[in-house]
Amino acid sequence: MPEPIIKDVSDTAYWIAYHRAVETQRADPLFRDPFAGRLAGERGRRIATATPVARFVGWTVAIRTRIIDDYIRYAIAHGADTVLNLGAGLDTRPYRMDLPASLRWIEADYPGIIEYKETQLVEERPCCVLERVKIDLANLPARRQLLADVNAQTKCMLVLTEGVVPYLTPGEAAVLTDDLRSLHHAAWWIVDYFSQQTIKYRRSKGMDRAMGNAPFRFTPDDPFAFFNDHGWRVEEIRYLAEEGERLHRPTPLPPLTKIVLAFWGLFLPTERKKAFKQFVGYMLLMPTEKK
Repeated sequence: MPEPIIKDVSDTAYWIAYHRAVETQRADPLFRDPFAGRLAGERGRRIATATPVARFVGWTVAIRTRIIDDYIRYAIAHGADTVLNLGAGLDTRPYRMDLPASLRWIEADYPGIIEYKETQLVEERPCCVLERVKIDLANLPARRQLLADVNAQTKCMLVLTEGVVPYLTPGEAAVLTDDLRSLHHAAWWIVDYFSQQTIKYRRSKGMDRAMGNAPFRFTPDDPFAFFNDHGWRVEEIRYLAEEGERLHRPTPLPPLTKIVLAFWGLFLPTERKKAFKQFVGYMLLMPTEKK
């Protein structure tokens, strides 16, 4: 039996960095990440080229990166003084974004990822106050201590978990959600949204097999209700397909699929057509009691 393309969740960091590098090389990039190619390396390229629907994944990474960048700017403009990036992977926002010099940015991830990143970026200078924490976020006592420490040292925090929650079981996601809700100074949380239709599509395209030891496990029937039940409400959600149209970067579908969808679109009611564009997105959550 062949080895899986992705051996563990950490491998996804190289994979996603590769697609950020590809986006940066475009003539019309949605963002620029001059460090992504260096971080992705040959490992990232191999994973990306061996993964099913690579073109679609690349488009997804580009749109989601732009959405999250916008959310970060929004939170900072509305008072966030700290960004806590859990499962930061090979993200380079503290280097590539125009951030306030006083902003505190904390990256938390496995020691191996942190050490590799520090080695690759040792000569680079971040735009803000950057701290890195080597931690296994599945270690509940260590994670809760980290959350408590950060919460005590900030007035207004944005939590970022890009590409983290989908790999958790519903039980693990519930514990994380409750842990974050207990933080008095956590004002916003950026988290992935995948519809049930998207989960089924991924499986049909062999993504779960390709992901090996890192399949999607967080598949609630209603993600909005899940987070609301744990004290978080949706402040805003941006869906990739809708955002792609707004940015003049539509979903990269095969020609035949486009023709079929265009034909169906002649007969589908407006609400059904809208639903087709809301399969994947990113949510900006706020604690339910805060306005």
